[in-house]
Amino acid sequence: MSALNLYTMIMNVGNITRELEAAGMRIEIGDDFAVYRQLRNQQSDRSPVYPMFDVGASYVDSTNAFWVCGYNEIGELVHTQAIRLLDLSNHSLSEHLRLHRHKYLTPNSTPDPDRTFYSSTSALDRVSGNVCYHGEFWLKGGEGGHRSQGFTALLSRVVFELALKIWSPDYVFGLVPYTIAAKGIPVRYGYTHCEPGAWRGPDNQITSDEMLVWMSRGDVQQFLETSPRALSEERVLPNRQELMANMSVVA
Repeated sequence: MSALNLYTMIMNVGNITRELEAAGMRIEIGDDFAVYRQLRNQQSDRSPVYPMFDVGASYVDSTNAFWVCGYNEIGELVHTQAIRLLDLSNHSLSEHLRLHRHKYLTPNSTPDPDRTFYSSTSALDRVSGNVCYHGEFWLKGGEGGHRSQGFTALLSRVVFELALKIWSPDYVFGLVPYTIAAKGIPVRYGYTHCEPGAWRGPDNQITSDEMLVWMSRGDVQQFLETSPRALSEERVLPNRQELMANMSVVA
């Protein structure tokens, strides 16, 4: 990593951090996943931490992953996300998901995890090399929350800025529930590719409808080179933005 690249990353993350703090969210970045597990276990209204980021189920530490947590002005946890590096130099994402499906399956979503598989998409055989899995993305809604205010794009930028400079991955991917993907949320994350997919059980029934979202290293770089929309701009006309989005879907 060159000095210029490092300086640029520091400035970008610093600017985002300051903007988030000005809007009422303080973020912390860590790589101790025992601490992360403890934080997540305190959230009784969410499902448990996914196995890929659970120290009790996976080898995940400072060498291959980090997490981001956001807190509101009263110290309440209002945001989480995590990312980890996978070595897929000798096999594809398709093979990886088949071999390690238990670590990606939504808990209690299928009657037989051993016979549940992810349906094929055109990208599964293409994604390989140094690959990052991006997950655990959650943003609190309702009172004291920060949904629909433009936070998503800024928060994902923090993770992508750091991951790109630390690991320079060939690809980044995630699995997003269809109901969320249909609202265009992956675009706010920064993902340029979104492909239909689902977990299918023993009788080929859909047990969890999840879209595959992914980016190449070039896609990540291009996303980070664009200027993020300021939170103040996102809040100007939220109703009009929602209306325009609905009109585009209808059209």
